[in-house]
Amino acid sequence: MATATAAVAAKRKPVFIKVDQLKPGTNGHTLTVKVVSSKPVKTVGTKGPRSSSSMLLSRPSRRPSRISECLIGDETGTVIFTAHNEQVDVMNPGATLILRNAKIDMFKGSMRLAVDKWGRIEVTEPASFQVKEDNNLSLVEYELVNVVEE
Repeated sequence: MATATAAVAAKRKPVFIKVDQLKPGTNGHTLTVKVVSSKPVKTVGTKGPRSSSSMLLSRPSRRPSRISECLIGDETGTVIFTAHNEQVDVMNPGATLILRNAKIDMFKGSMRLAVDKWGRIEVTEPASFQVKEDNNLSLVEYELVNVVEE
């Protein structure tokens, strides 16, 4: 039992950041945000196995995959969050959420926030801040530039 308590003691406290501190290509973010809006993008059906031999190689789930784009933010700005499957259910406009281990994905040159299987979304009590909707980080277009060192 001593090793289990040592592992708990070794966990570090999460460092909460603000939306305007997000940068392309970063991950491991913990944020408290409000959902401004949520709109379904698409529902993708997964194909079932064609034969018994391909059953071992196919995905076990035949449920459709749901994706929504949600505008989330805090008092410093907003960013588009890409919600997948069960995440879509908690992305209700007005909800306050804690995103743990969130990462920045780039989509067509703009930043999108996402939480994969290594992260967590928690619904929390309503926050007191007003979302600053006129600073949308997902509207900033980035371009990948290769720097050649001489």
